[in-house]
Amino acid sequence: MRNGANQRLEEITITTLIVGVDIAKTTHYARFTDYRGMEIGKAVSFKSNAEGFESIVARIEQIRNSKLANKPFTEVIIGMEPTGHYWKTLAHYLMEAGYRVVGVNPYHTKKAKELDDNSPTKNDKKDALTVARLVKDGRFFNPYLPTDIYAELRTLANGRANVMKRSNAVKNTITAILDEYFPEIWQVFKNPLTGKASRQILKSCPFPMMILALSECEILAEMKKAVKKTVGMKKVVELIATAKESVGVGYGSEVSKMRLGHLLDELEMVERQLSEIETAMEKKLCATGYAESMLSIKGIGIVTAARFLGEVGDPLRFDDARQISNYAGYNLTEDSSGKSKSGTVISKRGRSQLRGLLYQMAFTMVNCNPEMKALHKHLTSRVKNPLKKKQSLVVVSKKIITVIYSLLKKRTTYNPALALGVVRRELMNAA
Repeated sequence: MRNGANQRLEEITITTLIVGVDIAKTTHYARFTDYRGMEIGKAVSFKSNAEGFESIVARIEQIRNSKLANKPFTEVIIGMEPTGHYWKTLAHYLMEAGYRVVGVNPYHTKKAKELDDNSPTKNDKKDALTVARLVKDGRFFNPYLPTDIYAELRTLANGRANVMKRSNAVKNTITAILDEYFPEIWQVFKNPLTGKASRQILKSCPFPMMILALSECEILAEMKKAVKKTVGMKKVVELIATAKESVGVGYGSEVSKMRLGHLLDELEMVERQLSEIETAMEKKLCATGYAESMLSIKGIGIVTAARFLGEVGDPLRFDDARQISNYAGYNLTEDSSGKSKSGTVISKRGRSQLRGLLYQMAFTMVNCNPEMKALHKHLTSRVKNPLKKKQSLVVVSKKIITVIYSLLKKRTTYNPALALGVVRRELMNAA
């Protein structure tokens, strides 16, 4: 296998024009070098709009057609730090214009910027030149901008995460109000925020003094507005008895009721949005052609599969499953010197959201998937080098990636007998 760094260096030739771009919200800076890192021309700034993008393309073509180099520039490589979201519009525009756009690790830029002037000074012009010279040294990668259905899945996954975050915030605020005014309501209803009858009570008479101001029939009538059969007088009597013994505060109840009503309306809106997003995720997942293979794995549902594809894109764009693990930041690192040797840890130099998703998947599957459960038990209880539970979940996460990649590549469904592989199964049986 050829060294990846050497391959990237071979791509930089005497006819290569390197453009380093420092990305900002409104104004970007660009600097130009040849294959040796020698700067060509002056730094230019351009706006993050159509006119600005046209100007940088014109400047690139002007340098290509000038006599500033020994030989004409036949190739152009444009490097930038793919952080945040401001880089995406420029990268898309340049790719559409036919240029090659590569990414530079922001951590590398931070460390390398002191090499030229031995100063930690940071400014846009300096960073642009640092980016260009990192590209010259082959320290770049090809950024991935998902397109078509995978871009839609990533957008849906990000939208769902934001909606879930807002849902949790609203639920926590409602819980705080109830704990102050009617903490005993959790004894009457297992979860007042999920049941239809309990929600109706929270809308009409959420606090003890309001409940005690109504008769049993009136409270039952309120509940019947939401449900018809599942709630009876027994629950009403229990609610009234609990309200009489409540230790909740009584001040500011009218305003708190209004505030509670607003929060319940917001919660219903958030739930409706969540339902719409998950329905769309299911449709897009089916459109990828991978739904059957992924959903055949016990422990992976529609939302999980859609989120995975949204984070990874098309898994088959990778040559093997290990590349997906590295993409997530699961590659192992160690810090050793001489006789001092550290333990290995994951680098975390990858997509943190993908790692979080895989950890959730592993946590779920060690409880409901027999094969992953057996693997987790073996890793944590083996005699030689037993792993801690969190370490084992990382191994399980990498195994999940391998299983998914293998199924999608072979266009087949999950087979429990083949999930762990022959070698792994023999080791487990021997243990």
